[in-house]
Amino acid sequence: MNTDDILAKSASHGGELSLEAHTRHVMEVATAVARATGHDERLTLLGAALHDLGKAHPAFQSKLRAPKTTLAANTILHRHELSSLGFLPLVARADWPAVIDMVVAHHKPMHQPNDLFGKGILDLEDRSHTWQRDHLAGWDDWAPGALAVLAKLGIATRPIPRAEAEAAVQFAVQHCEAKRKGWSAWRGVLQAADHFASALQHDAADQLATLFATPDLSFFNRSAPLYPLSLERADQPQQHTLVVAPTGAGKTDYLLRRCRGRVFYTLPFQASINSMFRRMLAANTGGHVRLQHAISQLVEERGIVEKQLQSLVGASVKVLTPHQLAAVVFGTPGYEAVILDIRGADIILDEVHTYAAQAQSMVLEIVAALARLGCRIHIGTATMPSVLYQELLRRLGGPDAVAEVALPPETLRQFDRHAVHKMARNPENPAAWPEEADDILQAALDAGEKVLVICNTVQGAQQRYKQLRHQFPDVKRLLLHSRFKRGDRAEREQRLENDFNDPRNPGPCLVVSTQVVEVSLDISFDRMITEAAPLDALVQRFGRVNRRRTADTIGKLKPVHVLEPAPSCLPYDRAIVEASFAQLPDHGHVLPEQELQARIDVVYPTLEVSNISTHVIWDGDRCTLRELCNNARSVLVDVLDIESTACILEADRQAYLDAKWEARTMLEIPVSWRSMYAHKTKYERLEVGNMPFVVPGNEEYEELGLQFEEHNPFL
Repeated sequence: MNTDDILAKSASHGGELSLEAHTRHVMEVATAVARATGHDERLTLLGAALHDLGKAHPAFQSKLRAPKTTLAANTILHRHELSSLGFLPLVARADWPAVIDMVVAHHKPMHQPNDLFGKGILDLEDRSHTWQRDHLAGWDDWAPGALAVLAKLGIATRPIPRAEAEAAVQFAVQHCEAKRKGWSAWRGVLQAADHFASALQHDAADQLATLFATPDLSFFNRSAPLYPLSLERADQPQQHTLVVAPTGAGKTDYLLRRCRGRVFYTLPFQASINSMFRRMLAANTGGHVRLQHAISQLVEERGIVEKQLQSLVGASVKVLTPHQLAAVVFGTPGYEAVILDIRGADIILDEVHTYAAQAQSMVLEIVAALARLGCRIHIGTATMPSVLYQELLRRLGGPDAVAEVALPPETLRQFDRHAVHKMARNPENPAAWPEEADDILQAALDAGEKVLVICNTVQGAQQRYKQLRHQFPDVKRLLLHSRFKRGDRAEREQRLENDFNDPRNPGPCLVVSTQVVEVSLDISFDRMITEAAPLDALVQRFGRVNRRRTADTIGKLKPVHVLEPAPSCLPYDRAIVEASFAQLPDHGHVLPEQELQARIDVVYPTLEVSNISTHVIWDGDRCTLRELCNNARSVLVDVLDIESTACILEADRQAYLDAKWEARTMLEIPVSWRSMYAHKTKYERLEVGNMPFVVPGNEEYEELGLQFEEHNPFL
């Protein structure tokens, strides 16, 4: 029997791949994952060997080979993992519980409450009297092919009579029906291995030697008097860290010096993680350095040969947003694999102050969950309300468990860098930018300054850029926001850092941006004009001006101009923005770093969080979900209102269909799901990759990005 003819994947789902090849890949990866996470390698190998054998079923093979439109209307509902259960008799009865946990729910939960169309084993048990017969239909015809695959993989086989296969499936049903609350590490091991192998396929084996390897962080053991945190000791005995220090004080290096194991580095904005990813690559940490976008499956950094799956376990360093860790709080799909990946690791939560009430609640729950999982948690920020600081300190276990780091007053005075000017709006047209702003820009550009203009929404940034493009046609300029293709945005960020921000390239330039420049990007401008925003966000924005510290720049001020709050303060709360504007000095006076904490506490006198406890899956150390189950991803959407989907331009449609995973990612433009929901029937949605919506785009995309009305424009 030619086992190469039995497919595991089609060309439209990552490339055509035989069942034998895919199973071999999963077995290799599963063994490495088991070894790294302390699981029985023999049992894990058996689960990996059996997990996809049901793909040999004719229903699955027909689905892979036939276009969707040609499939017969009466095709049975087939879940390949349930057909795989018929091969349980090949392993010892004592091993069945662990193997079932690995096989039965590695794609779908065994039961999805409140889902009339659930496809898990217990859902089908309730819905259909024939599902077991259907999943073993033609057993004597197709089972020998699956057994031949196993034999080529070195697994001992024997013919399995259909009655024995039926009994095994029924045993699996009873095993699942007896499940109680908790989480299944076995499910996590198999999911992690399957995802890894599916992404890397034939390259998977070459990546296993450094899986779960501790990174070499010696690059960050550098010191310089201009960066005071580089002179602070980082060997405190406490498990966790809380650092509050101005931008430019060396906070990133300090947080990494506090790490002892594998590192998960989180930043609040998707658009800011690209820059940090490049910085970590440049540090030559060894092992795998990965970047995780909210929805993307793969990413390929130009010049990097290795393909990287975002959800791959075992990275030495992973750069992501906290929302990708939310699975451990909400129990969304794959949460067991995330737990296995993150247990005992070092987690850096950078700039945690930036989150709105619901997301702030999520971050607090993440902190509590990570602490339960034995993680070392390192939190750094330029600003933080005292009430939030105290709550984080409490959740981390108090001063005995937390190394608290702050700079002394005499050092803080060296970070007074900004002369603040408030700018009134025209009461007759308060939505428009005042003429004073244009006069300031003209004078600054005439003087050869590098100027940064920040708007609060993508649409506002696009409109302002078009106006300034007309006013200053000969000035080098750039627009930066999140509504470019991922590949284009990464190129713009690199251009911003390497060209506009290079001190060797003097002369005027003009950059218009949104909040995406607030964190991570290492840029330094001569002047800023910004819309009013919450005080903590403004401080981050100010940190992009006069950022480069030298002996000559210390003690010298550069101007930042803040516009009076507009009639609409979206995406921010108007009361917070107005209170923040009132705390700013004026007429070129400095905003002293020593006073910043007191002013922040005026704006945020209480901790504004939302009650998300009904969605959290932990009651102390006890998981409240049933084993082999998970919550739907909609939980994250409902709680946080931040879930993203993707668009591609019509011009890229065919390229997306023809491309592999990593190239597809570079063509995607992230958008809010809630923005797309009302238009989900208006635009075509592809059924490959991340299932992007195909949108017309606009003539000036190359310069302006996608002009798209969305629900939450600043993300």
